[in-house]
Amino acid sequence: MPDRLTATSRADAASRDAAVATTPWAREEARIRAAYSRRTHDGAQYSWARMGHVFQAQERERYLLRTLRRHGMLPLADKRILEVGSGTGGRLRDFIKWGATPENMIGVELLPDEVAKARALLPPGVTLLCRNAADLPFPPAAFDIVLQSTMFTSVLDPALKRRVAQEMVRVLKPTGLIVWSDFRFNNPWNHDVRGISKREITELFPLCRVELRRTGLAPPLARRLAEYSWLATYLLSRVPWLCAHYLGVILPPGPGRDAIH
Repeated sequence: MPDRLTATSRADAASRDAAVATTPWAREEARIRAAYSRRTHDGAQYSWARMGHVFQAQERERYLLRTLRRHGMLPLADKRILEVGSGTGGRLRDFIKWGATPENMIGVELLPDEVAKARALLPPGVTLLCRNAADLPFPPAAFDIVLQSTMFTSVLDPALKRRVAQEMVRVLKPTGLIVWSDFRFNNPWNHDVRGISKREITELFPLCRVELRRTGLAPPLARRLAEYSWLATYLLSRVPWLCAHYLGVILPPGPGRDAIH
């Protein structure tokens, strides 16, 4: 990233606690922190020894690489990349594996514990900020790719969702794209998240071109079935109503980019 942008980012990180305390989203931020503190993390289900996790990760990787290539985003070495809701940095690590340069990457995450874990797992060149993505400290059109993965389903406040979406578009270059991956329906065992429909996504990004597909066999099915039959898992993953995610890209308005929903 340019020196000016990097310096701004690091200065912002130093003052993050004061910034969070004075935001108009304090109540929703507190709810999200409380929700994550209640979660019991079963790390085993995300182990590379679990075939369900391997299947879903490879399916996501194949589709995203094809999509990035189709939109002229490969190679990634010179692309500036931002993730909002970067968690422990799993998606950022994917992009590094695909050829992105760590010094061109920034992750924004609300939860300090997640940021600490990400710092331990990511190369030191990646900039990590602990803050709400509703007020991004970057100039307009700063990034080629802005991504989010299962962040919007964790935000229940409609106004905050709209603000984060606006910020993602603001910092995106006119020739860039947003990478989207999130659940499309509710989790009956987790009332702290809420699925996000394609209609809601298009309303969050008005005038943008939305290219999404249903993907990701419902996790309870994938985790069990992939241990016994890769073929059966693949065939069921082709059934749209069994897929739990929307995966794809959102492109800002511009020449040849009329909104398609």
